[in-house]
Amino acid sequence: MALHMLKLCVGAESVEDHKHWVESRLAAQEAAGVTPEQFHTTRMVPKRTAELLDGGSLYWVIKGNIQARQRLIDVRPFVDADGISRCHLVLEPILHETSWAPRRPFQGWRYLDPEDAPPDLGADNGGAELPAELRRELAVLGLL
Repeated sequence: MALHMLKLCVGAESVEDHKHWVESRLAAQEAAGVTPEQFHTTRMVPKRTAELLDGGSLYWVIKGNIQARQRLIDVRPFVDADGISRCHLVLEPILHETSWAPRRPFQGWRYLDPEDAPPDLGADNGGAELPAELRRELAVLGLL
């Protein structure tokens, strides 16, 4: 069974803002002659890697709500130039917007069980057509 991760998307104001950041980072890699690949660097290496790579996603908390996810492709531990163990979480560069789910701030990342993961936004669940600020208010009230 797939396991997911939860991470704060620090600095992003919206899903669109994060999408733009991903696109610009991939374009910069391509311009530098490097094969474009989207990844997030973290200090802690997940112990449950096999479960994460069995269909898991990284869910992004933006402005206090889970708002989007990216499918995890690989987990690559490495040692940086300072001799510190780190990890690249390699992600599919496509962001899937999700129903909003409020989350309090936390440090690092957390595992997210599949039953606690919000569903992707789609034609069958409401809210996709609402402005972001209204979705945020409805999510806080538990109405979305």
